[in-house]
Amino acid sequence: MNRLTQFLLRLTGQLTAELLVVGGAFIGSFFAFVLLTRLVFVAGPEQFDQAAFNVFDELRAGLPGLTPWVLRITFFGSALWFVVVALLLPAWLWWRKHRREAVELFAAIAGAALLNQLLKTTFGRVRPLTALIYQPGLSFPSGHAMIGLAMYGMLAWQLWRYRRHPVWAALLLLWALVIGLTRVYLHVHYATDVLAGFAAAVVWVVLVRTAVRQRLRRMGQIDQT
Repeated sequence: MNRLTQFLLRLTGQLTAELLVVGGAFIGSFFAFVLLTRLVFVAGPEQFDQAAFNVFDELRAGLPGLTPWVLRITFFGSALWFVVVALLLPAWLWWRKHRREAVELFAAIAGAALLNQLLKTTFGRVRPLTALIYQPGLSFPSGHAMIGLAMYGMLAWQLWRYRRHPVWAALLLLWALVIGLTRVYLHVHYATDVLAGFAAAVVWVVLVRTAVRQRLRRMGQIDQT
């Protein structure tokens, strides 16, 4: 009984608050993505997606000067922006000897981009016909939402975990959410595309962090973070 008690105490000590939160986020996001695919391709999301369009249409009608700002914001979730950041920021982090962060960030961006294209090809959902701007490619899940949250989410995680900057981390997450919402505002994605992108991004970021951490442990580097 004493040995069993000691084992349970050690196991409980390993279940840190971060581990519980990360595990919960991973499981919740995975099942959210599965439910969204069922909603989109089985049940039918027309009412939900149209309701989201209506909200942003009313916002656009009430604030006619908002659209130029939305176009500026949505650029920070574009392919061009992601390529620039994926090349320059990890290189700068590597040069600054933050090699773990560099690997995590590059894997988050590049992997999310590849996974997004794979998912789009697999599901094959076409874009809304009411788009305010031309946008090639398929629709589900949103690349802006998925790659954006993967990139800004990884940066937020690193700021919070390594540098203890919760305010900046929260602002980065908020920025990623706003970028995703611009896609619904512009009618280039359905709301369900954006939500699926967010869910897939969380799953991918957790996988990247876990893979890097396990790799460091196998290399014999003690990791307390």
